[in-house]
Amino acid sequence: MQLGLINTLKIDRFTPPGAFLKDALGNEVLLPKKYLLESYELEQEIEVFVFKDSEQRIVSTTENPHLLLGEFKYLEVTQITPIGAFVDWGLDKNLLVPFSEQLFKLEEEESYLIGLMYDQQTDRLYGSMKIKTLLEQCKEDITGEKVSLLICEKNDLGVSVIANDKYEGLIFRNNIISDIAHGDEVDGYVEKVREDGKLDIRLEPITFEKYDLAIDKIMSRLNEEGKLYLTDKSSPDQINKELGMSKKTYKQSIGKLYKWRKITLHKEYIELIKKA
Repeated sequence: MQLGLINTLKIDRFTPPGAFLKDALGNEVLLPKKYLLESYELEQEIEVFVFKDSEQRIVSTTENPHLLLGEFKYLEVTQITPIGAFVDWGLDKNLLVPFSEQLFKLEEEESYLIGLMYDQQTDRLYGSMKIKTLLEQCKEDITGEKVSLLICEKNDLGVSVIANDKYEGLIFRNNIISDIAHGDEVDGYVEKVREDGKLDIRLEPITFEKYDLAIDKIMSRLNEEGKLYLTDKSSPDQINKELGMSKKTYKQSIGKLYKWRKITLHKEYIELIKKA
């Protein structure tokens, strides 16, 4: 059985403290009584998370932690102690992030990006902020593909992200077209795979699909209101607030609509051309 992961184990015997479970090699672990269901039977296989309790004894639980071994999530600090910070990872016993695994001073009730690690020498699980060791270089061309994003911290260039739980990426400041905060999980699109294996990310589709979506949104507003008080001179912030798209996408979309004779352009607004 492996600490930090969901293990499928067989119920070997019931005792007053709970049930003892065994793996295929005969290793056993206690499932405390509070997790037992009346339907459990001897020899039944169940899925449990295996970790160590506050006395460093191997135990199991049917509860699911916020993250498994090798994964990372934003976790809230519950306590700062002389040995490090404890974070809430969804179990009764909080997870220790030793000072040696912290990138900067942590504060209670704040959330930070934490990875779940395993120390083979001490046979213990611990939390770490050094999550780059868990990430991979992207070695395939996934330009234009849709990816799942974990929003991380802001920096001078924009916002750092983790794509598909394994690649490091960046949304440049001028491509941030919606309100996002660290810990958010959203979809994005790969604009470029860099030589170092990191990704440039956008929040809107990279292909022509994004213009179809943008045109549909603009036409929907015009069909409702007749006019839209945005032009190619409007600020990026104003366009983003009204339509949730970049100024570049907006300008190219209204250019197409004008070419198709769907709208007329005015100094302060665009207007839908109504069919006679």
